[in-house]
Amino acid sequence: MSAPALDRKTGRRVDHKVARAIQRITSTAFGRYQSAVIRIGFSATYLFFLLRELPHRHEMYGPDAPWGWDMAQQLIAGNQSFTALMWSDSTVWFEIVYAIALISAALLMVGWHTRAMSVLFMVGVLSLQNRSIFMGDGGDNVIHLMAIYLMLTRCGRVWSLDARRAARQAREAADDPRSRARTNVAGAVLWVVLGLVLIAASVTDGLGGTWWLPALLWILWIGEGAWWAVNCYAPHGESRILLDVVANLAHNATLVVIMAEVCLIYATAGWYKIQGSRWQDGTALYYPLKLDYFTPWPGLSDILASNSVMVMLLTYGTVIVQVAFPFTLFNRRVKNVLLVAMMCEHAGIALLLGLPFFSMAMIAADSVFLPTVFLVWLGSRVTLTRKLLFPGRAEVPGQRRGDGDEEAPQHSGDGGHTLVG
Repeated sequence: MSAPALDRKTGRRVDHKVARAIQRITSTAFGRYQSAVIRIGFSATYLFFLLRELPHRHEMYGPDAPWGWDMAQQLIAGNQSFTALMWSDSTVWFEIVYAIALISAALLMVGWHTRAMSVLFMVGVLSLQNRSIFMGDGGDNVIHLMAIYLMLTRCGRVWSLDARRAARQAREAADDPRSRARTNVAGAVLWVVLGLVLIAASVTDGLGGTWWLPALLWILWIGEGAWWAVNCYAPHGESRILLDVVANLAHNATLVVIMAEVCLIYATAGWYKIQGSRWQDGTALYYPLKLDYFTPWPGLSDILASNSVMVMLLTYGTVIVQVAFPFTLFNRRVKNVLLVAMMCEHAGIALLLGLPFFSMAMIAADSVFLPTVFLVWLGSRVTLTRKLLFPGRAEVPGQRRGDGDEEAPQHSGDGGHTLVG
């Protein structure tokens, strides 16, 4: 074969591989199980945090907060951030916003109208955190970012009430092809109500001083309306395929951003630790174990602090794991080992230092790298346990079938994606 012919054949092979890669990226939402775990993990973390601080909510974010209304107004005017709590200084309004944050976190965790709940969850997180910015820690910063990212993911395609509803509708359509999908009244009401709130907030300049947040919210709201219309009148047309492609691209791109965010967190934390003298001599862990604020179990902390070898090993091990993790993504086995080590490290931080919500947030972020095989196995164990406890109930949708690569049937409307269900 001549060189020009060989070059043409090689070029066609490369073009074919590129075309297949593009087709897969646009037709598939990757990391369905990982994004579901992120959804459940972060919503559960913030739900438990809000429930724990329920007796102290007025002192933290409300009318009795040391960071008063006037100071918050001055800060918001300077940094142009968004918080619905600045729409009114009424105690009733504060209670409404706090209740919305609680309820949306709970409903997002179980995956009920996931897209709408992800928007409300983001509103609740930003409203509370931006109202009193000095109340948070590193875990709150991660929740802040993930609340924004979750709106762009298709995180309700498995392990959610939306996926259960979609699977039920698919079974009904298979049993009776002439049947029409039932109108999702709750989804339509949510879409209308959120649209009215969005219009009012935009007219009154209540969405902060940035351009990206209003633009993102309007794009999501209009997109969900278009999705509902297409699913009603042209469920098998080109418009439906185009919307699905856009949703998959947004989901996959956001998942890459989440992975990069986690790597950046660990890389910066590790390299900053290297520069500290206490981390260099292996004694950094000793000092927080001797602070009353970080010793919920004084006896356990004293035992660990008295073992200098263990303190040194944990100090150096923390730095090594954090610095090395981003470089292990190219080796699946090493990555999984370090992933387990990091999750165990955060579990230890929660137990020894009394920082449970920080640890829960970081473990939820780490879950984006969990192997799909493990998550599928975990889901099957949960399903089996549920069947033993509640016999006769329907199977949880989204579990893998016999060929190992198929989900439970999904309705064309993709209840896990659309705001209107």
